[in-house]
Amino acid sequence: MRHNGAVTNVVIIGGGPGGYEAALVATQLGAQVTIVDRDGLGGSAVLTDCVPSKTLIASATFAASSELSTRLGLSGSHTPRRSDVDLGRINERIKSLATAQSRDIHDRLTRDGVLLVRGTGRLIPASGATAPSVLVTNEDGGEQLIEADVVLLATGARPRVLPTAKPDGFRILTWEQVYELEEVPESLIVVGSGVTGAEFASAYQSLGSAVTLVSSRDRVLPGEDSDAAAVVEQVFSERGMTVLNESRATGARRTDTGVVVTLSDGREIVGSHVLVAVGSLPNTDSLGLAAAGVSVDEGGFVTVDRVSRTSMRDVYAAGDCTGVNMLASVAAMQGRIAMWHALGDSVHPLDLDTVSSTVFTDPEIATVGVSQHDVDSQHIRAESVMLPLSTNARAKMQSIEHGFVKIFCRRSSRIVIGGVVVGPHASELIHSLALAVDARLTVDQLSSAFTVYPSLSGSVAEAARRLHAAEVTPTEST
Repeated sequence: MRHNGAVTNVVIIGGGPGGYEAALVATQLGAQVTIVDRDGLGGSAVLTDCVPSKTLIASATFAASSELSTRLGLSGSHTPRRSDVDLGRINERIKSLATAQSRDIHDRLTRDGVLLVRGTGRLIPASGATAPSVLVTNEDGGEQLIEADVVLLATGARPRVLPTAKPDGFRILTWEQVYELEEVPESLIVVGSGVTGAEFASAYQSLGSAVTLVSSRDRVLPGEDSDAAAVVEQVFSERGMTVLNESRATGARRTDTGVVVTLSDGREIVGSHVLVAVGSLPNTDSLGLAAAGVSVDEGGFVTVDRVSRTSMRDVYAAGDCTGVNMLASVAAMQGRIAMWHALGDSVHPLDLDTVSSTVFTDPEIATVGVSQHDVDSQHIRAESVMLPLSTNARAKMQSIEHGFVKIFCRRSSRIVIGGVVVGPHASELIHSLALAVDARLTVDQLSSAFTVYPSLSGSVAEAARRLHAAEVTPTEST
């Protein structure tokens, strides 16, 4: 791709999914691409967030399967004790997998001709240029200026820290620090019941930790489908987790033997460790955005449109630094869209109504499209059906007691516009519903495809069949 008769120079600040996926598209379109990266290719998604946390959850799932084995009639199994788990070994594997994934991304980018620069980048407005230059501060303190025709900001986000509960990496932890633990916490207090808090609470409970989950809202997972969240909260309680709803943590302090978390009503909770999971802050404060004319919102997130443009011409942004549906898949798509648009390729604006996502608790929650809240608030006119997995033959075989499939469709056209799956491997089962939403399939089209019997996916087809509306021909008058 050429810019004013010359090869387009694309400079990307940040090597996470938004950055490296954008780089792959830009090189495919003929641009010269430079990635300025400080923390390691793959970003937090690969190094400290998605890959590590889901690897931990995978280990926890196997640990919990021993209890399931007993229910299925297999002798010699037992619920794992904390002392049975070699967390140090698990965490070494987690870090090894993250490093390997980062190395694979590095190798792919270098094979494609992307120039990798280790350091921290910020925008430098250049007179007479449509895009700012990027000033890179290298690891040794040296600086270099990189001219750009197009700049993509993909700097991600970091855990929000409470000033009254400053992490020490030992007893008071963020989700980036838990992989240095050598032993499963005896009693873990998780502050924050959003996706991150709920996932870690679920995982550490399966590994044998006594978990207390502190939620400032009236239920866990307040941003998820209310029926789905109710199932997860019920399972948490049945397995012995203490869930404190409508309880706001105001601080945490270390003691000689552990931690004490103080709640706003004066109560104190004692534990061996505390994990603070109260949201994220964008890594935008040192990018020189104001001087470059790039707008941010009140939270510091870069403001973008549906093709990833910022308020400054030829400057785009992707990923968690934009605050748009903070998922690795969305970051990657934002990055691709930015390059397709900047380099003149065909492009479809980002459509968040087709994004599928998963909460990797046990059981998992997977969603796509419109939500129950949209329907209840009459923002969307739709019909729905919710089919419990307990009626599914395969679920009975596997002793799956909790979960359901829910489908939303438009009242007149019967087009599928959303869905929720709660249960084991919901992250895999949601794909058929995501395809239906994206392709605007009707419930009849979704249900007409053959499914395996017995299978959990059969419940997706059955739920769709229950939304069939027979056409009734009016009786002709005589």
